[in-house]
Parts: sequence; structure tokens; C-alpha cells
Amino acid sequence: MNYRFQFGVVWDNFPELLEGAWLTFQLGCFAFAGGALIGLFCATVKTYAPWPFRLLVDTYVVFITNTPALIQIYFLYFGLPEVGLRWSNEACLLIGLTLNAGAYLTLILRAGFLSVRVTEIEAGQTLGMSLIQQVRYIIVPHIAKSIYPALANFFIVVLVMGTSVGALIGVDELTGQAINLSTVNYRWLEYFTVVAAMYVVLTFIASIGLALLGRWAFRVKARIF
Repeated sequence: MNYRFQFGVVWDNFPELLEGAWLTFQLGCFAFAGGALIGLFCATVKTYAPWPFRLLVDTYVVFITNTPALIQIYFLYFGLPEVGLRWSNEACLLIGLTLNAGAYLTLILRAGFLSVRVTEIEAGQTLGMSLIQQVRYIIVPHIAKSIYPALANFFIVVLVMGTSVGALIGVDELTGQAINLSTVNYRWLEYFTVVAAMYVVLTFIASIGLALLGRWAFRVKARIF
């Protein structure tokens, strides 16, 4: 084997890779935030709403969790234009990841809802709290402590890594940038070696950030990396 590594080629285009890494991080954060809001709403519906609304949420969760995220994004990117709806590739990726995250976070947050003690809910009702106030002041702080590690792992594993599927629809996130650059000079091994290391760094940064946030906001001793 006479292959000679030429990482200098990658270094010349390193700013483009950093732009892709930043886009990856942004997509992961926005998709997680949107998915958390969807998950919180759907978990509330599954716990307290009448059965027709619970059925709608169950239909959404079953459909999303039993189909690949790539198929869902392809549906948005290739399918919707057939009926006159055309969004940018970044929008399709973000919406697809957000809907996907929302379904899984519904299940995670639903488990947190069920872990709340009945006496705490009854105390809130005695104080005259509305359902929204009970969710905000009683349920959310409780589940933040009980399932925060699961939420942190979901963000790191599914969203930071999952954004790489955007390369298949032309999104210039980290993997997409690596594919674009390596097709110019065919230094695939060098580019993807560096990109793999960059994903490790991204994951490490996200893990530290989430652990510090958990300890500061919710007093949760989350693991770092």
C-alpha cells in the first residue's frame, strides 16, 4: 500500500469545514428546541386530554417512530413539491428533524409525566393552579431532574449525528461540506478522518454544555461525555 496522506489539502479548506460544523450545531439545537416543545405539548395531551386528542398524538408518534428520519425528510424535500409546496433543503432538514425529535421526546417526556407523584399534582390543584401552571411549575421541574440525562443523550446521539443525513439533500452541514470538498481532489480518506474527529469534538462540546446546564438549571449531575 503506497497511499500517502495529504492533510494539507484538508487544512486549506478547513474554514469551510468549520462552517459546516457550525451549521450542524445550529440545526441540532433548533431541532431539539422545537422537538422539545412538540414533545412537551404532546406528552401533556397524552396525559390529560380526551381520547380523540390522545389518538391524534398516538398516530403522529407511531408514524414518526416507525419510519426512518431520512424517509420523512425525503417526503418533505421531494414529495411536497409535487403538491405545490417547495421549501429549501435546510428547511426540509430542520422540519424533518424537529418532527422526528418531537415524536421521540413525546415518549421520553411522557415517562417523566408519569413519574410525578399524585400528591404533588393534588397540591397544585389545591392551590388553584390551572393545568398549564401545573405543567410549568410542578411537572417540568420534576421531569427535568428525572429524565435530563436521557434528554441530553438524545440531543447528542440523534440530533448532532442525525444532521448528517442532510448531505443527501444538498445541505452543506459538516458531512455535506466534506463530500463537496472531497469530490474536487478525491482526498476522501483525509477529509473524512478529519470530519470524524470534528464530530467527536462537537459531541464533547455538546456533552460539556448540557452537563453544565443541567447542574446549573436543574441540579442534575449529568455525565460529561
